[in-house]
Amino acid sequence: MSRYSLKDRMVRSIALRKGEVVMRVDFERMGSPSQISRVLKQLVADGKIVRLGYGTYAKARPSRLSGKPVPRVTLAELAQETLQKLEVPATLGRAQRAYAEGRTTQIPVRTTFDTGDRRITRKITVGISTVRYENNYSARA
Repeated sequence: MSRYSLKDRMVRSIALRKGEVVMRVDFERMGSPSQISRVLKQLVADGKIVRLGYGTYAKARPSRLSGKPVPRVTLAELAQETLQKLEVPATLGRAQRAYAEGRTTQIPVRTTFDTGDRRITRKITVGISTVRYENNYSARA
């Protein structure tokens, strides 16, 4: 039997990971689904991680303004890492691409990713900001 509790092992696992995004699937070998759910809920309450969406969490730090836990990087970086972990090929959306290439000076308000021929419904949210998706399918077709 392990000398460390499941929570201690999960905290250590999160700290040793290179990326900022942690998936629920990463812990499935550590315990039962109900145990993992309970510990993830505790870690969110403790401010160690922030929930982004279904089975997706990000490493957190205290906010300078409110003291509440917030992700350590931007929503765009978190979304890109999450989509890579889910093996969804995605690039920046049209407006963000135009701004990055210098074709416009308007700063995009929303975080948008182009998923090409793939449809995706996964919701990735931080606070009130949500990632949106563009694809090659026509809305009228």
